[in-house]
Amino acid sequence: MAFPDDVLTDEEEVVLHLHPHARTAVWPVLVLAATLAVMIMVWVMLPPTTGGLIGVCVVGGAALFVAVTRGLWPLLVWRTTHYVFTDERILLQDGVVARERRDLPLNRVNDHVAHQSLLDRLLRCGTLTVDSIGERSVVLASVPRVQQVQTTLYELIETDRELRPDDDDDEPAPPEAEVTLRQRGAGRRGPWRAPRPSGPPPRR
Repeated sequence: MAFPDDVLTDEEEVVLHLHPHARTAVWPVLVLAATLAVMIMVWVMLPPTTGGLIGVCVVGGAALFVAVTRGLWPLLVWRTTHYVFTDERILLQDGVVARERRDLPLNRVNDHVAHQSLLDRLLRCGTLTVDSIGERSVVLASVPRVQQVQTTLYELIETDRELRPDDDDDEPAPPEAEVTLRQRGAGRRGPWRAPRPSGPPPRR
């Protein structure tokens, strides 16, 4: 599923568009299969009487609740979670009903760390933590091919710095520098002051 173009700028290009690893969907699928199997078994084993019908309704209600909360809802969360890397920023978007999106410009990223457990290495996924200047860390969980994604992120950051080499030069000087300049020029005489007379003071 392509990421909506209305959230991108005119010249922005999507480099990577990812969802969390497919292992996130394994447990919800197993829950859905288990609830369906339980419903079929209860329907077949209970007798077609009033008591049996009540039992089927009770078990069906419980199975439906488990299927929605533990199966269907996590699948929807998985499909609506987006990890998007463009040539300008990182976009994180999630939410089934209420949507939340966070943007992280590439020029504010100062560190990124990939973590993999033993199971993550077997499944070729992992957690990518991105640190930004003046903001909290952003954690991308269950990133597929996390090492390749980290390498791509590094290349995007370097390319962004090459395209914008003067961003750091436009920053204003810190207050400490202004104070130092004032201290250095405190003892100097300005050019607009009149020279002090060299002769004796006039008589009154």
